[in-house]
Amino acid sequence: MLPDGAMQPQPHAGGVRDLVELDPDHPGFRDRAYRERRNAIAQLALDYRAGAAVPTAPYSDDEHAVWRAVWRELAPLHERFGCATYRDCSRRLAMDVERIPQLAWINARTAATTGFTMLPVAGLVSARRFLDYLADGVFLSTQYIRHHSRPLYTPEPDVVHELVGHAAMFMDPTYARISRAFGAAARGADDARLTALERIYWYTLEFGLVREAGQLKACGAGLLSGAGELASFTTRAELRPFDLAAMAARPYDPTGFQPVLFVAESFAEIEGLAERLPR
Repeated sequence: MLPDGAMQPQPHAGGVRDLVELDPDHPGFRDRAYRERRNAIAQLALDYRAGAAVPTAPYSDDEHAVWRAVWRELAPLHERFGCATYRDCSRRLAMDVERIPQLAWINARTAATTGFTMLPVAGLVSARRFLDYLADGVFLSTQYIRHHSRPLYTPEPDVVHELVGHAAMFMDPTYARISRAFGAAARGADDARLTALERIYWYTLEFGLVREAGQLKACGAGLLSGAGELASFTTRAELRPFDLAAMAARPYDPTGFQPVLFVAESFAEIEGLAERLPR
């Protein structure tokens, strides 16, 4: 949920013109083949029109290999640190851990369960646009995957984050209801209230924690899709009580591990989010 990425072709090193420009410190910045793959997948999203079939991304063997590498690291961490709701939803969704699933495959399962679907976007979108779509049961999802040189790191949300972190939770009616509530609260919100909602979303559905039987468990997509952060948050991050006002007042930096995380003392606190959002 950041300002819209550049959607017009931009000059880049090596003569490639990028649909979504990469920063110079991006792992794939100097990899012409990777940029061309990103361009091709971004073009699918730019060509997509509402009501049409969700486009199929033509993933390469190397991209499927990145997906497998991520799952090898994340699967045991999910069993150790994933909340019970996430683990149950992940088992029911039963994503392929060998090959990257297509959004259409995900949608056939989540839509039948909670009505939520995922639609493609070329890159980062604004908080207002992202939240607005949630109100209608639509999650805007990227389809590209991170660079193969750093399979456990991505500087921006990729298909690993979208599917591993978010898609499984759309099998849960409560999570779907909360997501829709964020969208409904954002519609017509002024800039100050929108910022508050964006931050609360970040510290709950992206990086939220919950205690289960006295143990800290992750329920946020950013943690559940990030092996390094999921493995170290218990000793690295400052843990604070679940406080929506404190979340709304705290800016976040999406480019690194989160120094502060908020902990719900039970899943009931998270379930009550929909009724407590700023309006």
